[in-house]
Amino acid sequence: MSAVSSRLPVFPWDRLEPYKATAAAHPDGIVDLSVGTPVDPVPALIQRALVEAADSPGYPTVWGTPALRDALTGWVERRLGARGVTHANVLPVVGSKELVAWLPTQLGLGAGDRVAFPRLAYPTYEVGARLCGAEPVPYDDPTDLDPAGLRLLWLNSPSNPTGAVLAPDELTRIVAWAREHGVPLFSDECYLELGWEAEPVSVLHPDVCGGSYEGIVAVHSLSKRSNLAGYRAAFLAGDQAVLGELLKIRKHGGMMTPAPVQAATVAALGDDTHVREQRERYAARRTALRAALEAHGFRIDHSEASLYLWSTRDEPCWDTVAHLAELGILVAPGDFYGPAGERHVRVALTATDERVEAAVKRLG
Repeated sequence: MSAVSSRLPVFPWDRLEPYKATAAAHPDGIVDLSVGTPVDPVPALIQRALVEAADSPGYPTVWGTPALRDALTGWVERRLGARGVTHANVLPVVGSKELVAWLPTQLGLGAGDRVAFPRLAYPTYEVGARLCGAEPVPYDDPTDLDPAGLRLLWLNSPSNPTGAVLAPDELTRIVAWAREHGVPLFSDECYLELGWEAEPVSVLHPDVCGGSYEGIVAVHSLSKRSNLAGYRAAFLAGDQAVLGELLKIRKHGGMMTPAPVQAATVAALGDDTHVREQRERYAARRTALRAALEAHGFRIDHSEASLYLWSTRDEPCWDTVAHLAELGILVAPGDFYGPAGERHVRVALTATDERVEAAVKRLG
């Protein structure tokens, strides 16, 4: 039997282990700025909602409760500026990574099909293509692609890892091109709440999509905005024909968000205060880390949004990783996100205030 894993690259984070050991040996302990996992508490109102729904002995539904769908449609209209969003335009998923990895398979893609994603990108876009036997196609500008055989186009704004933001006119141009060529467009907008020097816009905004969701789907996650990475709470919004097909498939696959997590998601999407407070925490950490990195000789590129500083000393990224590991600071090498990142590192803002302060002192 041919192992499916043989189609996939080496899991990137395993390659970082020796540098993690070096950083952990620092007398004052490691400052882990690599993975980007939230470290701040889950907001109390979300925890309460989870606990109150803990007595959930029955199976949840894949489409979610009516209350969850109301919360999703309400948030999409209120926060993204979308109009006329119905329950048919939303679908909860079990964390966004699961969706990214298995979407090409669920869309029926396979050998001979092509999946396109940014040249610097979250590695799971490529993994999703390889899992179903499709061809992964990195791009600089998606409208330069040959649309023949292109069955899925990924956008990612704000970008992981670079923090770059696509302007509304760029999004409008790309959406029009995808529609012209009949290419389904999925926009990963998981960092949309975290714009710093730019205001990210969704593909669902009427100025971008013209008020129609035909051929477009936005992907959103509560992992970063609400510190819910451990809850696996995410959702899709957009073309009801695409989401309706995915709903049928996911019912057969049993891809159900747990009932307590559905209740927690309703609470999270109904409250803006905790999002604003978390943004303020990240903004302070970003300011401190950016100043320290620049004083240490780094240049910060892009990074106008998201939870990362895309940083370079104009040297091979693994040299930079090794240098920072000696200071007890662990970061992600840029080539995790494609060969174009080979001279950058991704520095996450996801560490406690105390650990960020320790990193700033070491860089000084």
